[in-house]
Amino acid sequence: MKRQRHIYVDPVRADLMARREVDVVMLGIVVASILMFVAIGSVIGPTVVKSLAGRALGPDRIILNAFLLNIAIVIFAWARFRQLREELQEREEGERRARIQAETDPLTGFLNRRSFSRTIDSLLAARTEQQAIAVMMIDLDNFKQVNDYNGHHVGDLLLLECAKRLTAVLPSGAAVGRIGGDEFATAFAFERSRPERVDRLAEELLAAICQASEINAVTIEVTASIGIVRSDLEGLAGVTSCDSRGLLQLADIGMYNAKREGRNGFSWFQAGMVDDMRLRNQLERGIREGISRGEFIPYYERQIDLRSGELTGFEMLARWDSPDFGIVAPDIFIPVAEEIGAIGELSESVIAQALEDAKRWHPMLTLAINISPVQLRDPWFAQKLLKMLVAAGFPPHRLEIEIKESSLHNNLPQVRSLVASLKNQGVRISLDDFGTGYSSLAQLRTLPFDRIKIDRSFVTGVVDNTDSAAIVRAITMLGEELDLPITAEGIETDAVLERLREYGQISGQGYLYGYPQPAEVTLEWLDGIGLAVAERTSPGGAVSDARIEVESLLAGRGHRKFPSERRRTAER
Repeated sequence: MKRQRHIYVDPVRADLMARREVDVVMLGIVVASILMFVAIGSVIGPTVVKSLAGRALGPDRIILNAFLLNIAIVIFAWARFRQLREELQEREEGERRARIQAETDPLTGFLNRRSFSRTIDSLLAARTEQQAIAVMMIDLDNFKQVNDYNGHHVGDLLLLECAKRLTAVLPSGAAVGRIGGDEFATAFAFERSRPERVDRLAEELLAAICQASEINAVTIEVTASIGIVRSDLEGLAGVTSCDSRGLLQLADIGMYNAKREGRNGFSWFQAGMVDDMRLRNQLERGIREGISRGEFIPYYERQIDLRSGELTGFEMLARWDSPDFGIVAPDIFIPVAEEIGAIGELSESVIAQALEDAKRWHPMLTLAINISPVQLRDPWFAQKLLKMLVAAGFPPHRLEIEIKESSLHNNLPQVRSLVASLKNQGVRISLDDFGTGYSSLAQLRTLPFDRIKIDRSFVTGVVDNTDSAAIVRAITMLGEELDLPITAEGIETDAVLERLREYGQISGQGYLYGYPQPAEVTLEWLDGIGLAVAERTSPGGAVSDARIEVESLLAGRGHRKFPSERRRTAER
């Protein structure tokens, strides 16, 4: 039996073909009607003229009616022919617009990802032996921040401005597309022996994009990170397929490498980056899964009054207890969590644990928590934090939120609102890493901070570096004048401790007082010096007798002194 072949027919194209057939038929009717009009008119025309002159009778009535009917047919057929032509043109124009919409980005007019990929394949097929195809992935740095602060309308206008600048710099014949929200890509042929031309083009693109833009009376500055791959890269076939999909993937890896190296730069893809990207993907997947599994836990670093040696509280530092990587430091996983949008959920889970842990410390001890700059862009962060305080039953006055100075430059209105909301509820606010963010001193007056923390980069050099010593002394004097307590980070040697004690009443933290420890170790140590409190309560919610006894014991004694120098040395 012969198999029946199924042929797909595009319904739109079939409809257009049918309409063209109707168009031809109507044109035939019009032509036939005109020929009949001419033929009948030539017969009755002379008779009508003679009749009007009174020299003959009128034309035969049947012929006259046929002539009039023929005129009506001509008029109707011509009108219908024009109508069909207009409908056909409208359909063809609609099909053209739909094709353009399917192949281009509606905002910039650039090729979309699908059509851009086809264009790369065409360039690959048309290149000569002396040519290679370069593919660039261009991603705007911190574009989400522009949208969050200024609105999506301003973001769209910025994308349009960047598109114009790209078009002005790229060589003729280069394909350019918008691949994602703030991602552009371009592909072009270049001489294999002249890769420096690609470098020069990348530098020109970066210079064009980083120029400030005036949009709706707002000055907006963005930079870009560019990843580049060439189609003739040695060993490319061993990494991925040498087609549009493979080249875009490798250019994307190069772009992420440029971001890791500091942004506002470009990076050629190299084979070793694939391993880095695999590790990056593994980190991203591990972070997302680890949040739900409770793998992110708080560690606690002791904070000490430097002159008296009294313990005043702890700073909470997040750690990732990963089944694959072990204990991971925050400088590795926090940047990744910020980039993938998971820092909010991660931070909230660790803060909730820390609040529960701190409830078992003596009430005189404070809990300090760092806030990611990404969280400062969340207009509901203050409400979320206050909700966690209520859920944990933790006193707000024992909580201290640390905001990095570098976050103030682009987030000042949002920070001002957050600080006001938290201060109204009794939460204290610290300005972290002071001296590194180039913020105006006026912000110390306009923002009601409760503490200044000196960055460890100045503290560690306070003995050997005169500039660091001068900066630390100036900050302590500033804090004294503004009546703001000072905390020094990164105290690691006795020499640094003794020098800091010369600068007045300062608190400090660092490895000299012990490394950050998990909750169980911290609680055990506190219990050993009488500063741990059981969380057992009565049915009415009153504090247990054990807690009352501990509070009474310490009420007239003040904060318990830190262990002696000999014990501290043994712990280290």
